[in-house]
Amino acid sequence: MLEAAPSKLTRNAVFLVLVASLGYFVDIYDLLVFSIVRVPSLTDLGLSEAEITTKGQLIINVQMAGLLLGGIIWGIVGDKMGRIKVLFGSILLYSIANFANAFVVNVPMYAAIRFIAGIGLAGELGAGITLVTETLSKEKRGYGTMIVAVIGLFGAAAAYAVAKHGWQSAYMVGGGLGILLLFMRIGTFESGMFQDVQESKVSKGNFFMLFTNFARFKKYIYCILIGAPLWYVVGVLVTFSPEFGKALHSKDVLSAGEGVFYTYIGISIGDIFAGLLAQLIKSRKITMAVFHILSTVAAIIYLRSEGITHERFIWVCFFMGCSVGYWATFVTIAAEQFGTNIRATVTTTVPNFVRGSLIPITLAFNAFKGSYGQINAGFIMMGILTVIALFALSQLKETFGKDLNYIEEEAGVS
Repeated sequence: MLEAAPSKLTRNAVFLVLVASLGYFVDIYDLLVFSIVRVPSLTDLGLSEAEITTKGQLIINVQMAGLLLGGIIWGIVGDKMGRIKVLFGSILLYSIANFANAFVVNVPMYAAIRFIAGIGLAGELGAGITLVTETLSKEKRGYGTMIVAVIGLFGAAAAYAVAKHGWQSAYMVGGGLGILLLFMRIGTFESGMFQDVQESKVSKGNFFMLFTNFARFKKYIYCILIGAPLWYVVGVLVTFSPEFGKALHSKDVLSAGEGVFYTYIGISIGDIFAGLLAQLIKSRKITMAVFHILSTVAAIIYLRSEGITHERFIWVCFFMGCSVGYWATFVTIAAEQFGTNIRATVTTTVPNFVRGSLIPITLAFNAFKGSYGQINAGFIMMGILTVIALFALSQLKETFGKDLNYIEEEAGVS
């Protein structure tokens, strides 16, 4: 296969990183918009304060279920038909869903549309990261995925800013951004690694390959478990900050939207430091371990903030965000663990299974809350998830600088 001239390859790589970054920006915007507008949107639908909590949990869990299903669908499509088709198909689906969300009139309709949006949202990050890791050199791909995450995570800030003009406007702008991005994607190209695999007869996009070999299955599960604490911080500690504020006897009403805004600014900054640290010490595993410990400290500070003020809440959310700013590093680890013929399947399903893990996490949190109270349940869940994540991390091999041009054999692990 002839290689492109270096200057053309560089231009193509830069364009690809830019498009993947903007795609993740829209993805995060649409993924978190419900967390930001949960209270005002459900209030407008006539729900009581208690119903806003229970129905809000239901809707976000339904959205996460959509992400689980979509992760499998888009991952298989990405390995069988190409990463580019995932980028186009997924963004079209969740853009249409977000337009529809602006016109919901009841909770069942709201939940159904968020489920569809979840399916669409599942394809964006995995396909983008897969393309970047397969296109950039092994020395520079860490920088590429870091840029994707940093630019993308500011989508949360955009969602918070737009939501101030009304929850319907927030959904409509999200849909409009997706359609604009769709036109930008014209001209994107497949990775050479994928094209090489397409020409071979090797099994591609076989989701069940992850379960037919025990060593490969364990590696896959470990990749999911190392990311769970991040989504617990965002999906429980921050999303339900109004409830945590009451438990901490805050004089101020804590805003989940504001919490998400400052948390994601922190995550963006954390992703920069995590990416640079990994490049400096040439170890993604050590970087992840450092950030897991920091995130535990941040959660403890939050949950011990009796009488928390509005100002302290903002700073704590920012610190928690910085401490879980390992999203790009985490997804890159998953991409580097598996061969080209199932890489998109893994890189798409792993982050979405982490997001989907919010369903059992929320159920477990509520069970602990019923027995031990809101704050103690927060401590217990963070402790359990961190211990599990650190154990899973210890079982994975270091992949920094690994050559990714290989395939997974059906009968074994490459």
